[in-house]
Amino acid sequence: MKYYVISGEASGDLHGSNLMKALQVLDDKSDFRCWGGDLMKAAGGNVVKHYRDLAFMGFTEVIKNIFTIFKNFDFCKKDILSFNPDVIIFIDYPGFNLRMAKWAKENNFKVIYYISPQVWAWKEKRVHQIKKYVDKMLVILPFEEGFYKKWNYPVEYVGHPLVEVVEDFLSAQKKNTEHSNAIALLPGSRKQEINKKLPIMLDVSKNFPSYHFVVAKAPGLPSDFYEPFLQPYKNVSAVENKTYHLLSEASAALVTSGTATLETALFGVPEIICYKGNAISYQIAKRLVNIKYIGLVNLIMDKLVVKELIQDDLTVENITAELHSLLENQEKKMQIASDYAALRSLLSKGGHASTNTANSIWNYIRTSPAQ
Repeated sequence: MKYYVISGEASGDLHGSNLMKALQVLDDKSDFRCWGGDLMKAAGGNVVKHYRDLAFMGFTEVIKNIFTIFKNFDFCKKDILSFNPDVIIFIDYPGFNLRMAKWAKENNFKVIYYISPQVWAWKEKRVHQIKKYVDKMLVILPFEEGFYKKWNYPVEYVGHPLVEVVEDFLSAQKKNTEHSNAIALLPGSRKQEINKKLPIMLDVSKNFPSYHFVVAKAPGLPSDFYEPFLQPYKNVSAVENKTYHLLSEASAALVTSGTATLETALFGVPEIICYKGNAISYQIAKRLVNIKYIGLVNLIMDKLVVKELIQDDLTVENITAELHSLLENQEKKMQIASDYAALRSLLSKGGHASTNTANSIWNYIRTSPAQ
């Protein structure tokens, strides 16, 4: 079979590469043409566009690169027509992929979407577009099945691909059964959010002299960007491209909302979710985003598993009090460990997401009629 796979981010490159490996087990004649990165290439794909050339963040950058973006759409359409795949697999990256899914469906290609856009959080009406142009949606969060059901659109929950990623990392490491005295700080990946949150996180270190606070640097930022933040503190250091190593040894973590909160939980590290943004932007977001929690761990479990300190509640005093509780309250530690175990079970779905997804795609291609 010929597969055309489109992802525009590092995470999609990772999850796409694992999916490709799983499809190769089922289809020994698989031929992959991809938008992705080095991992997809290593998995045997012919990468025609690297995600590094596709990341345009923010309104200003999008406008600045609008002609490049239009050229990418035109190139993608021509490249798909030339390759003529049996199926097109879209991985997350909704700004580009939902538009390409519309074109693909109108041109009679089979359209599969792996890792749903977060339509349950905002822009819910995008579901109409998904229903019209996506033949099969494979979701990675268990509550997404129920969300799409209310729109009368059947989707398939395949488990979360991060479970496999974390398991693979831990199996290759000699993991200590005891956590060290490290407190992991994961302040995000963009300068603006780091500027808001990291100074507060670092001030907390003064209240825990017997612990060593370690900042996980974002891969896309220059290393010296962090130096002015770290310099005043004696018990603080930083690591680069070693976030998983840090989480495998940490006693607790302060984590910005996002995928990192889920990764931290899968490593079994008690955490505090820390979010603070521009006051006006935050007020606008509150009115646009329709979710009960901001942390994926809490959203998936549908309860407050880990503390969320948001906006004005994100203070040194509040973090200090909660961190003391995480480190010293044995009953709380046991409850978090129990909830994390339930979370991992829920996200595993009886196997790995890449294998479940590959099986679903393979069965769909073989049993669905020609377009």
